[in-house]
Amino acid sequence: MALNSKQALAATAAGASARVNHPVVAQFVIGERVRVRNLNPAAHTRLPRYVRSKLGTIERDHGVFVFPDTHAAGQGQKPQHVYLVRFTAQERWGPQAPANDPLLIDLWDDYLDRA
Repeated sequence: MALNSKQALAATAAGASARVNHPVVAQFVIGERVRVRNLNPAAHTRLPRYVRSKLGTIERDHGVFVFPDTHAAGQGQKPQHVYLVRFTAQERWGPQAPANDPLLIDLWDDYLDRA
């Protein structure tokens, strides 16, 4: 169920989380190279365009969370792992980008493929 703005503010103020306690197998491991899928859904997504098709490395597994794309559409929670993925600045912005400026972003299983 999607929340309205008042409900969302109240939930976050109370410490609500989208983390769920489901036995979902992780699709990736720390250190694994991944490629972000180039998805262009017509509806809600938490997948930023600026990382689509980019190569990154799994830095951390945050655990299992509700998948916001299906949840916002009323299609269920579809629980899955969320990973902290590191992208080099060169991968994102090109060879002229500083080597010590990585981009770190949290991404769900459904956004990733093995590289």
